[in-house]
Amino acid sequence: LCPDVLHRAGRSPSGQETYTPRLILMDLKGNLNTLPQEGCLYGDPKRDTSVAWQGNLITHQEDPPTRNLFLQDLSKLQGCLSSEGDLGPRAHALSKDGSPLPTQLHVSQKGRPLEGSVQVWSDYLRVRLHPRSTCMIRQYNYDGESCQLEAFGQGESLLHDPTYQEELEDRLHFYVEECDYLQGFQILCDLDNGFSGVGAKVTELLHDEYSGRGILTWGLTPVIQNTEVSGKDFYRLMNTVLGIVHLSSHSSLFCPLSLSGSLGLRPEAPVTLPYAHYEASLNYHSSAILATALDTLSVPYRLQSSPISMAQLADAFNVSGRKVVTAGAALPFPMAHDQSLPDALCNYQLAVPWAPLSSCGEPKDSCCFGQAVVLRGIGKEKQSCNCPPGSQPKSALHACGTGEEVLECYLHAQFPETFSTSYLLQEPCKVSTPYPQFFSALLNTQGFLLDNPPRCSTALESIPVLTAVQSSPVLYSALCRLYKELQRVNLRRWASYFSAGVELSDFQEALHELRTLAQCYETSSVLGESEDEDSD
Repeated sequence: LCPDVLHRAGRSPSGQETYTPRLILMDLKGNLNTLPQEGCLYGDPKRDTSVAWQGNLITHQEDPPTRNLFLQDLSKLQGCLSSEGDLGPRAHALSKDGSPLPTQLHVSQKGRPLEGSVQVWSDYLRVRLHPRSTCMIRQYNYDGESCQLEAFGQGESLLHDPTYQEELEDRLHFYVEECDYLQGFQILCDLDNGFSGVGAKVTELLHDEYSGRGILTWGLTPVIQNTEVSGKDFYRLMNTVLGIVHLSSHSSLFCPLSLSGSLGLRPEAPVTLPYAHYEASLNYHSSAILATALDTLSVPYRLQSSPISMAQLADAFNVSGRKVVTAGAALPFPMAHDQSLPDALCNYQLAVPWAPLSSCGEPKDSCCFGQAVVLRGIGKEKQSCNCPPGSQPKSALHACGTGEEVLECYLHAQFPETFSTSYLLQEPCKVSTPYPQFFSALLNTQGFLLDNPPRCSTALESIPVLTAVQSSPVLYSALCRLYKELQRVNLRRWASYFSAGVELSDFQEALHELRTLAQCYETSSVLGESEDEDSD
């Protein structure tokens, strides 16, 4: 995610101006790899590291993990910037006066394949973190067969521990107290493992302590590759259900995010993106797609010029108890290099251009309770079509005078009875290193479609992106499907899951709440489809 709009300004002990994201990160032991937990941004170079003990010492030295080529290049670049006196995400490719750094210090824009050299998110982290950002959970491991954070109850009990609760509250107050204006909070957490319980307690804490502020929660799940149902799949399903119920209960708005085709026991084919040939099994690839979507769809409340806040956006959606929404994205937005926006949208009169990113399936019709759509990366010259005087516009879209009107006209035609808000930005989404280069050869450097592949391959610099957040009837079918899957399960068989901190009666109550939540999205059309499925 672009940290510039969520950054905090600060100064290092030597007086250098710094920029770090306002971020509290809870993660498992082993997930930082080469990233120091305390960071090096505010370290004191004059700190005394001598040992006071005068007796005999036995020193054990362990070689640190090896940094991949991207992190090595980035360290050289940031080292040069440190000497220039400007540290932070906004200065990665420029010196203090704005001039380009020497070529040998640039992080390669052509990109080095990182697929074989990354295991965790910190292996491709480009921004520096504040020392107060990282909170390690040391009793659980990132990998291995033992000490796994695999159940909702385990994660929930972590924040009953005074150590973690006090540490979280201390870090939270640190960031909140320096804000000029606090809109609210964004929470990203896994749904499929014990972090769903961690997220549930965090949202409850924020809901109680910061009443009236926006709390937007994004529940993430990986693409499931196995085809046979195992015990881990039942854990995953129960974590997902508890996460959806608890996170939506204490959040202003909750949205599942995943490239998986389904949240249920049996996996379905991952989402297909026509011009992004990603490998669904790699978190390095899937996280790039989901982060791009989130970075774009969160624009309405992140821009200073935007008239809407987090809480206002949530209020526009969660009418009649509808606190769960779905997300979709066209990445990149399919538009030819010589096309105008009206021409591109005219190709999508029968179906919307975005693919679903919430594992709820494809909507059966254009019915929708409300939506917020963001399109970025289309220059002013391409946003509308200047028809010659006296000529007849090819369509209603071609008759619009501005890009905003074109987008509004398209959404009204596709969703005539839906309340829609739309945003159009000229700035594209940057996809330079370390972004994975999995895009089609039919795209030019700005992400627009070409008639034929170029003779020599060039790395993409940016892409146009279209995203949509919708309160959709498709959620009725998706949530009911989860409810029915667990209704068929003899829950008493999974005593090990309930021994981790969740009572069976509480889980059954959560199932009832899930069914009630699903009914908020019930319409005559989806009810008919559900009855057809039951009859089959």
